[in-house]
Amino acid sequence: MKTIKKPVQSEINIKKSQFICSVYPTKNKKESKEIIRKLNQKYNDATHNCTAYIVEDGEGFDDDGEPGGTAGKPMINVLRKNELHNITIIVTRYFGGIKLGAGGLVRAYSKSVLEAIKEVEIVEIEQYDVYELIFEYSDIKLVDMEVRNNSLENIDKDYSDTVRYDVISKDNRDIRKIFEKYSGKIRVDFKNKQFLEKI
Repeated sequence: MKTIKKPVQSEINIKKSQFICSVYPTKNKKESKEIIRKLNQKYNDATHNCTAYIVEDGEGFDDDGEPGGTAGKPMINVLRKNELHNITIIVTRYFGGIKLGAGGLVRAYSKSVLEAIKEVEIVEIEQYDVYELIFEYSDIKLVDMEVRNNSLENIDKDYSDTVRYDVISKDNRDIRKIFEKYSGKIRVDFKNKQFLEKI
């Protein structure tokens, strides 16, 4: 699965109308809606702020006052054709006084998204099972050795009363099996599933 590494913004002008395309990596609808809310505030003087998103828990689009099917739908179609996921796009339009017609709007919003996609850094993502390892400080070397020897990836560490590692397996093996022999020393819990950059 493909997504983008970081936010990007691009701008095009068509028949005196200004189209500003803002692209953000997002994981879920909540993140998408928050970004859309912030961009609506930032560009509250714009004629339209049209949106499209494809995230882990769904997808959606909005024409924001443009004729139905001329903005949000072409935008999400560009995302689908480019097989992009975990992404939110907002195209802000400042009307320049010349009407583009339905076909012209579809082309303008599609082009705006395509131009922005040319600027983004695309990365492969994959869904991984994240496991939490909890153990004593005296076992850090042992755990580090097992993580290294089994090609696990440590994505988060926490040092408090005990040590906590969040780890994933490159081939999505059940990490509990690796640490079964240390059942008295190392606690292994399945934490969640996450889409992460492919390792």
